[in-house]
Amino acid sequence: MLSLLLACPLIGMLLVLALPRRAVNAIRNIALLATGAALLVALQAAGGFDPSSTAIQFREHLSWIPPLNIFYHLGIDGVSLPMVLLTALLSFLACIGSASITERQKEYYALYLLLEVGMLGTFLALDLFLFYIFWEIVLVPMYFLIGIWGGGRREYSAFKFFVYTLAGSLFMLLAILALSFNTQPHTFDLLALRETGPTLSLPLQQWVFLGFFLGFAIKVPIFPFHTWLPDAHVDAPTPASVLLAGVLLKMGGYGFFRISYPILPDAAQWFSWTMGLLGMINIVYGAFVAMAQTDFKRLVAYSSVSHMGFVLLGLASLRPEGLNGAMLQMFSHGLITGAMFLLVGVLYDRAHTRELEAFGGLGARAPVYGGFLIFFSLGSLGLPGLSGFVAEFLSLVGAFQVERLQVLTMLSVLGIVIAAAYNLKVIRQVLLGPLNTRWQSLADLDLREKLSLTPLLVLTLAVGLYPLLILRLQDGALRQLIASITGQ
Repeated sequence: MLSLLLACPLIGMLLVLALPRRAVNAIRNIALLATGAALLVALQAAGGFDPSSTAIQFREHLSWIPPLNIFYHLGIDGVSLPMVLLTALLSFLACIGSASITERQKEYYALYLLLEVGMLGTFLALDLFLFYIFWEIVLVPMYFLIGIWGGGRREYSAFKFFVYTLAGSLFMLLAILALSFNTQPHTFDLLALRETGPTLSLPLQQWVFLGFFLGFAIKVPIFPFHTWLPDAHVDAPTPASVLLAGVLLKMGGYGFFRISYPILPDAAQWFSWTMGLLGMINIVYGAFVAMAQTDFKRLVAYSSVSHMGFVLLGLASLRPEGLNGAMLQMFSHGLITGAMFLLVGVLYDRAHTRELEAFGGLGARAPVYGGFLIFFSLGSLGLPGLSGFVAEFLSLVGAFQVERLQVLTMLSVLGIVIAAAYNLKVIRQVLLGPLNTRWQSLADLDLREKLSLTPLLVLTLAVGLYPLLILRLQDGALRQLIASITGQ
């Protein structure tokens, strides 16, 4: 089933490449079918998933490069399943939103589908070499999506994204090799490394952990490695921004859950306070910088830096509440921020500006758009009843239970206050006040745009009201992870 999941976008990409450039409708329909088929397979996997089991499910294990003991090894558990579902959903919805791409559609959709293959593979791989291959696959199509179909300083932003991410990947590659060569027998198998990794000496664990940390920190992104993110977001086309915020940032957080924590438990405990400190800085710094932005898209980009800080804070706690909050925050942030970028794209397609001060009064002119914007802004600021509140609350509760993280947790609450301020600022500047006469004929959301936003709205509300939809999938695997680190 998991190979079929990867095959859907891969076959779609090959079909798109086989079609003539002028067959735009056929290319677009094949891309929609491929991403839709991947979503259906992901839902089928979720339906067959047993949440009461902490074992890896739907495993596929085939020999690939025997001399190096490398395997084609796929599987899902409670840590990876929510990310797979999020990736498949956002890939399909952003593909619907790709109708605004009007040039070089053949190349665009081929790269888009390759990007989905890389993202899904990263969350499915259980061999470190295979994980690295998929991790690097993601880099190439995103570089071209920003550099060719973006706006503004797109070449500069694409280059900055590529260099930052590649630099982090090189540190991660060194960590992978160090980990493999210091285990007997040499292996890249994540399940085997779970057993042998904890036996490594603490200094070696620390060095390997730092290597992985640099690779994952740039992707999250963690301060001070975050500077590529606002540029990449602002200049990327809207569908790429959705996937960048909704999925690519989660790959860094997922790396801590899948690799750093279970394989290097002593180093994870050693680094936990630093992780909490970096999380607090992300939350507060990101919120203050978001508050200062006048560009709508840049504001949402910096809000991502802030919201991903809650993932780090939850990870630092090494408590069931904190880790559940961190995982749920990754899922919730993908839904809410993905929707916010779609809404920014809708506005930019019509007005060709993202300056917040240029708007005003659109709530009366475009009430459906206004309703969606208010809903997701409230979700972003952590309104109770929506998914963002549950995730952030769990992260804070988990961290506050650890005495040495209590001061950091209390400081982090300031980020929630600032989040309320900048989200309400967006609502006020875009929707309220007198209507700017430039937008007298601005159209409300069309059917395609409603279709791409409605599933995200429904899920944000459903997870907010009934968090067990996601928590029951991940709780068992996370408790097992904590037990392997702390022995409790």
